[in-house]
Amino acid sequence: MIEIYRPSVPALHKFAERNSVPASAVVRAGDWVYVSGMPPVNPETGGYDILPIDQQARRSLEHLKNCLEAAGSGLERVVKCTVYCSNPAYFPMVNAVYAEYFGAHEPARTFFCPGGWFGPFDIEIDCVALVR
Repeated sequence: MIEIYRPSVPALHKFAERNSVPASAVVRAGDWVYVSGMPPVNPETGGYDILPIDQQARRSLEHLKNCLEAAGSGLERVVKCTVYCSNPAYFPMVNAVYAEYFGAHEPARTFFCPGGWFGPFDIEIDCVALVR
């Protein structure tokens, strides 16, 4: 039997209060941690700010990092990321910020620009990691 744990992530409380999304921000199942897509939510208001893509990427990665740490993992334990982005022209700017967070670790990654982008933001990042 695999134990499922859904830790609370304080930086995302306001977002959870404002939006009733039927999903967990992060789930720990056995030795694995799954982080849902993290948009660049303002941690103080739970809303979205109009920001340049590099600041949106940084905010999304901070949320990802907070989720991982709440579940007993960390960026150094990430094995796979998916970056969803509204515009392929943002690829180099997102890569620069992404490299600040992952450095030489370089987990497997997909960079995907879906059609019909739905949000008032330009990026969302999810990941799968191992527990420490």
